[in-house]
Amino acid sequence: MTVSGHITYCLPMVWLAVFPCRAENISPPNTLSLSIPIMADEQKLLVEHLDPIEIDPALTLPQLLEETLQKYPDRLINEALMQQAEAWQMRGDSWFAGSTVLAMDYADDRMANDSGSRDASANLEFTVWLWGQRDAAQQLAYESHQSASKQSVAVRLEVAKLLREALWTMALAENRLQQAQINLDISAQLLRKVERRVELGDLPRADLLLAESEHLQNKTLLAQAEAEVMHSRKSYASLTQTTRLPATYLEQQSNLQAIQPDHPFLAAINALIAKQQASVEWAKTTDTVNQPKVFLGGKTSRSQRGAEDMQSASVGVLIPFGHSTYDAPEIAAANLELNHVMAQREHLLRQLEKGLHEAEHALEVTKAELAIARQMKDIAEQHFKMMQISFEAGEINLLDLLKVQARSLEAVRNANEQEVKLQRNIALYNQAVGVMP
Repeated sequence: MTVSGHITYCLPMVWLAVFPCRAENISPPNTLSLSIPIMADEQKLLVEHLDPIEIDPALTLPQLLEETLQKYPDRLINEALMQQAEAWQMRGDSWFAGSTVLAMDYADDRMANDSGSRDASANLEFTVWLWGQRDAAQQLAYESHQSASKQSVAVRLEVAKLLREALWTMALAENRLQQAQINLDISAQLLRKVERRVELGDLPRADLLLAESEHLQNKTLLAQAEAEVMHSRKSYASLTQTTRLPATYLEQQSNLQAIQPDHPFLAAINALIAKQQASVEWAKTTDTVNQPKVFLGGKTSRSQRGAEDMQSASVGVLIPFGHSTYDAPEIAAANLELNHVMAQREHLLRQLEKGLHEAEHALEVTKAELAIARQMKDIAEQHFKMMQISFEAGEINLLDLLKVQARSLEAVRNANEQEVKLQRNIALYNQAVGVMP
Protein backbone atom coordinates (compact mmCIF):
# COMPACT_ATOMS: atom_id res chain seq x y z
CA MET A 1 0.00 0.00 0.00
CA THR A 2 1.59 3.28 -1.02
CA VAL A 3 1.53 6.19 1.42
CA SER A 4 2.82 9.35 -0.30
CA GLY A 5 0.41 11.37 -2.38
CA HIS A 6 -2.90 10.01 -1.13
CA ILE A 7 -5.04 9.31 1.87
CA THR A 8 -5.23 5.70 3.05
CA TYR A 9 -7.70 3.90 5.20
CA CYS A 10 -5.71 3.31 8.33
CA LEU A 11 -7.08 -0.04 9.29
CA PRO A 12 -4.55 -1.18 11.88
CA MET A 13 -2.33 -3.91 10.59
CA VAL A 14 -0.54 -4.67 13.86
CA TRP A 15 -2.78 -7.62 14.55
CA LEU A 16 -1.76 -9.00 11.16
CA ALA A 17 1.91 -8.09 11.27
CA VAL A 18 2.46 -9.43 14.79
CA PHE A 19 0.26 -12.51 14.71
CA PRO A 20 0.83 -14.68 17.80
CA CYS A 21 0.71 -18.41 17.64
CA ARG A 22 -2.38 -18.86 19.79
CA ALA A 23 -5.75 -18.75 18.06
CA GLU A 24 -7.33 -16.53 20.68
CA ASN A 25 -5.22 -13.60 19.46
CA ILE A 26 -6.83 -13.57 15.99
CA SER A 27 -9.02 -10.44 15.89
CA PRO A 28 -10.25 -7.96 13.30
CA PRO A 29 -9.05 -4.34 13.12
CA ASN A 30 -10.68 -2.02 15.58
CA THR A 31 -10.46 1.45 14.11
CA LEU A 32 -12.09 3.35 11.28
CA SER A 33 -11.07 6.44 9.37
CA LEU A 34 -12.50 8.83 6.80
CA SER A 35 -9.65 8.37 4.36
CA ILE A 36 -9.73 6.92 0.88
CA PRO A 37 -7.75 3.72 0.16
CA ILE A 38 -5.75 3.30 -3.01
CA MET A 39 -4.27 -0.08 -3.83
CA ALA A 40 -0.56 -0.03 -4.50
CA ASP A 41 0.19 -0.78 -8.13
CA GLU A 42 3.16 -2.89 -7.13
CA GLN A 43 0.92 -5.12 -4.99
CA LYS A 44 0.81 -8.65 -6.40
CA LEU A 45 -2.54 -9.37 -8.01
CA LEU A 46 -4.32 -12.68 -8.22
CA VAL A 47 -5.35 -11.77 -11.77
CA GLU A 48 -2.54 -10.18 -13.78
CA HIS A 49 -4.53 -7.25 -15.12
CA LEU A 50 -3.52 -3.84 -13.84
CA ASP A 51 -5.07 -0.46 -14.63
CA PRO A 52 -2.64 1.88 -12.87
CA ILE A 53 -3.67 5.04 -11.06
CA GLU A 54 -1.14 7.73 -10.17
CA ILE A 55 -1.72 9.93 -7.12
CA ASP A 56 -0.90 13.57 -7.89
CA PRO A 57 -0.54 15.61 -4.67
CA ALA A 58 -0.67 18.87 -6.65
CA LEU A 59 -3.95 18.00 -8.36
CA THR A 60 -7.14 19.33 -6.77
CA LEU A 61 -10.72 18.30 -7.43
CA PRO A 62 -11.63 21.61 -9.17
CA GLN A 63 -8.54 21.28 -11.38
CA LEU A 64 -9.49 17.72 -12.25
CA LEU A 65 -13.01 18.88 -13.13
CA GLU A 66 -11.63 21.59 -15.41
CA GLU A 67 -9.30 19.15 -17.17
CA THR A 68 -12.11 16.64 -17.63
CA LEU A 69 -14.42 19.33 -18.99
CA GLN A 70 -11.87 20.39 -21.59
CA LYS A 71 -11.83 16.82 -22.96
CA TYR A 72 -15.55 16.11 -22.56
CA PRO A 73 -17.29 15.59 -25.94
CA ASP A 74 -20.18 17.98 -25.18
CA ARG A 75 -17.74 20.90 -25.27
CA LEU A 76 -18.20 20.79 -29.06
CA ILE A 77 -21.89 21.55 -28.61
CA ASN A 78 -21.06 24.53 -26.41
CA GLU A 79 -18.69 25.87 -29.05
CA ALA A 80 -21.40 25.50 -31.70
CA LEU A 81 -23.90 27.34 -29.50
CA MET A 82 -21.48 30.23 -29.12
CA GLN A 83 -20.95 30.32 -32.87
CA GLN A 84 -24.71 30.39 -33.38
CA ALA A 85 -25.01 33.33 -30.98
CA GLU A 86 -22.26 35.18 -32.84
CA ALA A 87 -24.08 34.56 -36.11
CA TRP A 88 -27.27 36.07 -34.72
CA GLN A 89 -25.26 39.04 -33.47
CA MET A 90 -23.90 39.65 -36.95
CA ARG A 91 -27.43 39.39 -38.37
CA GLY A 92 -28.81 41.89 -35.88
CA ASP A 93 -25.97 44.37 -36.45
CA SER A 94 -26.20 44.31 -40.25
CA TRP A 95 -27.55 47.36 -42.15
CA PHE A 96 -30.15 45.39 -44.06
CA ALA A 97 -32.63 42.70 -43.14
CA GLY A 98 -31.61 40.44 -46.00
CA SER A 99 -29.09 40.00 -48.76
CA THR A 100 -28.40 42.78 -51.31
CA VAL A 101 -28.81 41.97 -55.00
CA LEU A 102 -27.22 43.68 -57.99
CA ALA A 103 -28.94 42.94 -61.35
CA MET A 104 -27.49 44.07 -64.71
CA ASP A 105 -29.13 43.77 -68.11
CA TYR A 106 -28.13 44.56 -71.71
CA ALA A 107 -30.16 44.18 -74.99
CA ASP A 108 -29.75 45.24 -78.67
CA ASP A 109 -31.22 44.35 -82.10
CA ARG A 110 -28.00 43.12 -83.66
CA MET A 111 -29.44 39.66 -84.19
CA ALA A 112 -32.70 41.05 -85.67
CA ASN A 113 -33.19 44.42 -87.49
CA ASP A 114 -29.67 45.65 -86.71
CA SER A 115 -30.87 49.24 -86.63
CA GLY A 116 -28.55 50.05 -83.77
CA SER A 117 -31.07 50.15 -80.92
CA ARG A 118 -29.83 49.05 -77.50
CA ASP A 119 -30.75 49.11 -73.80
CA ALA A 120 -28.53 48.71 -70.73
CA SER A 121 -29.73 48.77 -67.12
CA ALA A 122 -28.46 48.10 -63.61
CA ASN A 123 -30.61 47.61 -60.51
CA LEU A 124 -29.69 47.39 -56.85
CA GLU A 125 -32.16 45.53 -54.62
CA PHE A 126 -31.97 45.43 -50.82
CA THR A 127 -34.24 44.25 -48.01
CA VAL A 128 -35.06 46.87 -45.39
CA TRP A 129 -35.72 46.30 -41.70
CA LEU A 130 -39.34 46.42 -40.64
CA TRP A 131 -40.40 48.24 -37.51
CA GLY A 132 -39.13 46.26 -34.49
CA GLN A 133 -37.53 43.60 -36.65
CA ARG A 134 -33.95 44.58 -36.00
CA ASP A 135 -34.63 44.81 -32.26
CA ALA A 136 -36.03 41.28 -32.40
CA ALA A 137 -32.87 40.03 -34.13
CA GLN A 138 -30.60 41.73 -31.58
CA GLN A 139 -32.69 40.38 -28.71
CA LEU A 140 -32.41 36.88 -30.14
CA ALA A 141 -28.65 37.34 -30.40
CA TYR A 142 -28.46 38.44 -26.76
CA GLU A 143 -30.58 35.54 -25.51
CA SER A 144 -28.51 33.12 -27.61
CA HIS A 145 -25.35 34.33 -25.89
CA GLN A 146 -26.97 33.97 -22.49
CA SER A 147 -28.26 30.50 -23.29
CA ALA A 148 -24.87 29.33 -24.55
CA SER A 149 -23.19 30.65 -21.41
CA LYS A 150 -25.71 29.02 -19.06
CA GLN A 151 -25.56 25.77 -21.00
CA SER A 152 -21.80 25.73 -20.50
CA VAL A 153 -22.28 25.93 -16.72
CA ALA A 154 -24.92 23.17 -16.86
CA VAL A 155 -22.53 20.89 -18.75
CA ARG A 156 -19.89 21.62 -16.11
CA LEU A 157 -22.28 20.47 -13.38
CA GLU A 158 -23.18 17.36 -15.37
CA VAL A 159 -19.49 16.49 -15.72
CA ALA A 160 -19.07 17.13 -11.99
CA LYS A 161 -21.77 14.53 -11.34
CA LEU A 162 -20.03 11.94 -13.50
CA LEU A 163 -16.69 12.73 -11.87
CA ARG A 164 -18.07 12.45 -8.34
CA GLU A 165 -19.69 9.12 -9.13
CA ALA A 166 -16.51 7.77 -10.73
CA LEU A 167 -14.31 8.85 -7.82
CA TRP A 168 -16.52 7.38 -5.12
CA THR A 169 -17.23 4.18 -7.03
CA MET A 170 -13.48 3.72 -7.18
CA ALA A 171 -13.10 4.55 -3.49
CA LEU A 172 -15.71 1.95 -2.50
CA ALA A 173 -14.07 -0.65 -4.72
CA GLU A 174 -10.64 0.09 -3.24
CA ASN A 175 -12.06 -0.15 0.28
CA ARG A 176 -13.66 -3.53 -0.43
CA LEU A 177 -10.43 -4.77 -1.96
CA GLN A 178 -8.49 -3.77 1.12
CA GLN A 179 -10.92 -5.60 3.36
CA ALA A 180 -10.82 -8.67 1.10
CA GLN A 181 -7.01 -8.69 1.39
CA ILE A 182 -7.27 -8.48 5.17
CA ASN A 183 -9.73 -11.37 5.23
CA LEU A 184 -7.40 -13.46 3.06
CA ASP A 185 -4.44 -12.73 5.33
CA ILE A 186 -6.48 -13.78 8.36
CA SER A 187 -7.62 -17.02 6.75
CA ALA A 188 -4.05 -17.79 5.63
CA GLN A 189 -2.64 -17.33 9.11
CA LEU A 190 -5.45 -19.33 10.66
CA LEU A 191 -4.86 -22.09 8.09
CA ARG A 192 -1.19 -22.30 9.08
CA LYS A 193 -2.10 -22.60 12.78
CA VAL A 194 -4.71 -25.26 12.09
CA GLU A 195 -2.15 -27.20 10.04
CA ARG A 196 0.28 -27.18 12.96
CA ARG A 197 -2.39 -28.24 15.45
CA VAL A 198 -3.55 -31.03 13.14
CA GLU A 199 0.04 -32.24 12.89
CA LEU A 200 0.24 -32.20 16.68
CA GLY A 201 -3.03 -34.10 16.94
CA ASP A 202 -4.92 -31.30 18.72
CA LEU A 203 -7.47 -30.93 15.90
CA PRO A 204 -9.06 -33.41 13.49
CA ARG A 205 -8.22 -33.36 9.79
CA ALA A 206 -11.77 -32.20 9.04
CA ASP A 207 -10.90 -28.85 10.62
CA LEU A 208 -7.95 -28.54 8.22
CA LEU A 209 -10.24 -29.11 5.24
CA LEU A 210 -12.63 -26.52 6.64
CA ALA A 211 -9.85 -23.95 7.06
CA GLU A 212 -8.59 -24.64 3.53
CA SER A 213 -12.09 -24.17 2.12
CA GLU A 214 -12.47 -20.88 3.99
CA HIS A 215 -9.13 -19.66 2.65
CA LEU A 216 -10.03 -20.52 -0.95
CA GLN A 217 -13.34 -18.75 -0.59
CA ASN A 218 -11.56 -15.61 0.61
CA LYS A 219 -9.16 -15.87 -2.33
CA THR A 220 -12.14 -15.94 -4.72
CA LEU A 221 -13.62 -12.86 -3.07
CA LEU A 222 -10.27 -11.10 -3.38
CA ALA A 223 -10.13 -11.84 -7.12
CA GLN A 224 -13.63 -10.40 -7.53
CA ALA A 225 -12.67 -7.31 -5.53
CA GLU A 226 -9.60 -6.81 -7.73
CA ALA A 227 -11.80 -6.96 -10.82
CA GLU A 228 -14.17 -4.33 -9.43
CA VAL A 229 -11.23 -2.03 -8.68
CA MET A 230 -9.90 -2.36 -12.21
CA HIS A 231 -13.35 -1.73 -13.68
CA SER A 232 -13.79 1.40 -11.60
CA ARG A 233 -10.32 2.64 -12.54
CA LYS A 234 -11.00 2.12 -16.23
CA SER A 235 -14.29 4.02 -15.94
CA TYR A 236 -12.49 6.87 -14.21
CA ALA A 237 -9.72 6.99 -16.83
CA SER A 238 -12.27 6.85 -19.65
CA LEU A 239 -14.17 9.82 -18.22
CA THR A 240 -11.21 12.00 -17.27
CA GLN A 241 -8.80 10.85 -19.99
CA THR A 242 -6.09 10.69 -17.33
CA THR A 243 -4.77 8.23 -14.76
CA ARG A 244 -3.92 11.00 -12.29
CA LEU A 245 -5.95 11.20 -9.09
CA PRO A 246 -6.21 14.02 -6.53
CA ALA A 247 -4.66 13.37 -3.15
CA THR A 248 -8.03 14.13 -1.54
CA TYR A 249 -11.51 14.79 -2.82
CA LEU A 250 -13.57 14.95 0.35
CA GLU A 251 -16.20 17.72 0.29
CA GLN A 252 -17.92 19.84 2.89
CA GLN A 253 -21.69 19.55 2.90
CA SER A 254 -23.42 22.60 1.45
CA ASN A 255 -25.69 24.70 3.67
CA LEU A 256 -28.32 24.92 0.92
CA GLN A 257 -31.49 23.04 1.78
CA ALA A 258 -33.63 23.70 -1.32
CA ILE A 259 -33.28 24.01 -5.07
CA GLN A 260 -32.29 27.61 -5.74
CA PRO A 261 -33.48 29.61 -8.78
CA ASP A 262 -29.84 29.96 -9.89
CA HIS A 263 -29.30 26.19 -9.93
CA PRO A 264 -27.19 25.64 -13.08
CA PHE A 265 -29.73 23.30 -14.67
CA LEU A 266 -32.62 25.67 -13.98
CA ALA A 267 -30.61 28.67 -15.13
CA ALA A 268 -29.74 26.86 -18.37
CA ILE A 269 -33.32 25.92 -19.22
CA ASN A 270 -34.64 29.36 -18.23
CA ALA A 271 -32.12 30.91 -20.60
CA LEU A 272 -33.23 28.48 -23.30
CA ILE A 273 -36.86 29.50 -22.74
CA ALA A 274 -35.89 33.18 -23.09
CA LYS A 275 -34.10 32.31 -26.31
CA GLN A 276 -37.15 30.49 -27.66
CA GLN A 277 -39.39 33.42 -26.74
CA ALA A 278 -37.06 35.69 -28.70
CA SER A 279 -37.27 33.21 -31.59
CA VAL A 280 -41.07 33.50 -31.55
CA GLU A 281 -40.86 37.29 -31.74
CA TRP A 282 -38.37 37.01 -34.57
CA ALA A 283 -40.71 34.65 -36.45
CA LYS A 284 -43.58 37.11 -36.01
CA THR A 285 -41.63 40.00 -37.52
CA THR A 286 -39.67 38.22 -40.23
CA ASP A 287 -40.49 36.60 -43.55
CA THR A 288 -37.45 35.81 -45.65
CA VAL A 289 -39.60 35.24 -48.75
CA ASN A 290 -42.20 38.04 -48.52
CA GLN A 291 -39.97 40.68 -46.97
CA PRO A 292 -40.43 44.26 -48.37
CA LYS A 293 -37.64 45.29 -50.73
CA VAL A 294 -36.36 48.58 -52.18
CA PHE A 295 -35.07 48.92 -55.77
CA LEU A 296 -32.60 51.51 -57.06
CA GLY A 297 -31.65 51.41 -60.71
CA GLY A 298 -30.27 53.20 -63.74
CA LYS A 299 -30.93 52.70 -67.45
CA THR A 300 -29.42 53.90 -70.72
CA SER A 301 -31.15 53.33 -74.08
CA ARG A 302 -30.80 54.30 -77.78
CA SER A 303 -33.56 53.93 -80.40
CA GLN A 304 -31.27 53.62 -83.47
CA ARG A 305 -27.71 53.92 -84.58
CA GLY A 306 -26.54 57.55 -84.48
CA ALA A 307 -29.28 58.65 -82.03
CA GLU A 308 -28.46 60.08 -78.64
CA ASP A 309 -28.44 57.83 -75.56
CA MET A 310 -31.34 58.34 -73.13
CA GLN A 311 -30.35 58.19 -69.44
CA SER A 312 -32.88 57.41 -66.70
CA ALA A 313 -32.96 56.40 -63.05
CA SER A 314 -35.57 54.38 -61.19
CA VAL A 315 -36.60 53.68 -57.62
CA GLY A 316 -39.19 51.19 -56.47
CA VAL A 317 -40.62 49.43 -53.43
CA LEU A 318 -41.92 45.87 -53.25
CA ILE A 319 -44.52 45.47 -50.50
CA PRO A 320 -46.08 42.00 -50.24
CA PHE A 321 -49.60 41.55 -48.86
CA GLY A 322 -51.20 38.68 -47.02
CA HIS A 323 -47.90 37.17 -45.99
CA SER A 324 -49.22 36.46 -42.48
CA THR A 325 -51.02 33.45 -43.93
CA TYR A 326 -47.72 32.02 -45.12
CA ASP A 327 -45.85 33.00 -41.94
CA ALA A 328 -48.31 31.20 -39.64
CA PRO A 329 -46.64 27.74 -39.87
CA GLU A 330 -43.25 29.15 -38.94
CA ILE A 331 -44.69 31.08 -36.02
CA ALA A 332 -46.59 27.99 -34.88
CA ALA A 333 -43.41 25.90 -35.10
CA ALA A 334 -41.53 28.45 -32.96
CA ASN A 335 -44.36 28.41 -30.42
CA LEU A 336 -44.34 24.62 -30.37
CA GLU A 337 -40.62 24.57 -29.62
CA LEU A 338 -41.15 27.14 -26.87
CA ASN A 339 -43.83 25.01 -25.22
CA HIS A 340 -41.63 21.94 -25.48
CA VAL A 341 -38.89 23.72 -23.55
CA MET A 342 -41.36 25.05 -20.97
CA ALA A 343 -42.64 21.51 -20.41
CA GLN A 344 -39.05 20.32 -20.01
CA ARG A 345 -38.52 22.94 -17.32
CA GLU A 346 -41.48 21.59 -15.34
CA HIS A 347 -40.13 18.05 -15.62
CA LEU A 348 -36.66 19.23 -14.65
CA LEU A 349 -37.90 21.06 -11.57
CA ARG A 350 -39.69 17.95 -10.37
CA GLN A 351 -36.62 15.81 -11.01
CA LEU A 352 -34.38 18.23 -9.11
CA GLU A 353 -36.74 18.31 -6.13
CA LYS A 354 -36.98 14.53 -6.15
CA GLY A 355 -33.21 14.20 -6.45
CA LEU A 356 -32.66 16.55 -3.50
CA HIS A 357 -35.13 14.61 -1.37
CA GLU A 358 -33.37 11.34 -2.21
CA ALA A 359 -29.96 12.85 -1.47
CA GLU A 360 -31.16 14.16 1.91
CA HIS A 361 -32.73 10.82 2.77
CA ALA A 362 -29.64 8.86 1.70
CA LEU A 363 -27.46 11.09 3.86
CA GLU A 364 -29.71 10.66 6.90
CA VAL A 365 -29.90 6.90 6.42
CA THR A 366 -26.13 6.60 6.02
CA LYS A 367 -25.50 8.56 9.22
CA ALA A 368 -27.90 6.29 11.11
CA GLU A 369 -26.38 3.16 9.57
CA LEU A 370 -22.88 4.34 10.40
CA ALA A 371 -23.77 4.80 14.08
CA ILE A 372 -25.32 1.31 14.14
CA ALA A 373 -22.38 -0.19 12.25
CA ARG A 374 -19.92 1.19 14.78
CA GLN A 375 -21.88 -0.37 17.63
CA MET A 376 -22.14 -3.68 15.79
CA LYS A 377 -18.40 -3.63 15.16
CA ASP A 378 -17.63 -3.17 18.86
CA ILE A 379 -20.03 -5.94 19.85
CA ALA A 380 -18.67 -8.30 17.19
CA GLU A 381 -15.10 -7.75 18.34
CA GLN A 382 -15.99 -8.49 21.95
CA HIS A 383 -17.94 -11.57 20.92
CA PHE A 384 -15.05 -12.81 18.80
CA LYS A 385 -12.60 -12.50 21.68
CA MET A 386 -14.92 -14.51 23.87
CA MET A 387 -15.25 -17.21 21.20
CA GLN A 388 -11.47 -17.39 20.85
CA ILE A 389 -11.15 -18.19 24.51
CA SER A 390 -13.92 -20.78 24.23
CA PHE A 391 -12.24 -22.38 21.21
CA GLU A 392 -8.92 -22.62 23.01
CA ALA A 393 -10.66 -24.20 25.97
CA GLY A 394 -12.31 -26.75 23.70
CA GLU A 395 -15.83 -25.50 24.39
CA ILE A 396 -16.58 -24.77 20.68
CA ASN A 397 -15.26 -26.22 17.45
CA LEU A 398 -13.47 -24.51 14.59
CA LEU A 399 -16.66 -24.12 12.54
CA ASP A 400 -18.30 -22.06 15.28
CA LEU A 401 -15.17 -19.92 15.59
CA LEU A 402 -15.11 -19.29 11.83
CA LYS A 403 -18.75 -18.22 11.88
CA VAL A 404 -18.09 -15.70 14.62
CA GLN A 405 -14.93 -14.52 12.88
CA ALA A 406 -16.86 -14.01 9.63
CA ARG A 407 -19.50 -11.93 11.41
CA SER A 408 -16.81 -9.87 13.11
CA LEU A 409 -15.00 -9.18 9.84
CA GLU A 410 -18.28 -8.34 8.14
CA ALA A 411 -19.06 -5.86 10.92
CA VAL A 412 -15.68 -4.18 10.43
CA ARG A 413 -16.17 -4.13 6.65
CA ASN A 414 -19.65 -2.64 6.97
CA ALA A 415 -18.54 0.08 9.39
CA ASN A 416 -15.59 0.93 7.19
CA GLU A 417 -17.77 1.05 4.07
CA GLN A 418 -20.36 3.26 5.73
CA GLU A 419 -17.63 5.82 6.39
CA VAL A 420 -16.89 5.97 2.66
CA LYS A 421 -20.58 6.05 1.76
CA LEU A 422 -21.11 8.99 4.10
CA GLN A 423 -18.51 11.05 2.26
CA ARG A 424 -19.90 9.92 -1.08
CA ASN A 425 -23.42 10.95 -0.11
CA ILE A 426 -22.17 14.36 1.01
CA ALA A 427 -20.73 14.84 -2.47
CA LEU A 428 -24.00 13.67 -4.06
CA TYR A 429 -25.97 16.06 -1.84
CA ASN A 430 -23.82 18.93 -3.06
CA GLN A 431 -24.50 17.73 -6.59
CA ALA A 432 -28.24 17.73 -5.95
CA VAL A 433 -28.28 21.37 -4.81
CA GLY A 434 -26.08 22.40 -7.74
CA VAL A 435 -22.82 23.12 -5.90
CA MET A 436 -19.64 22.65 -7.91
CA PRO A 437 -16.64 20.82 -6.40
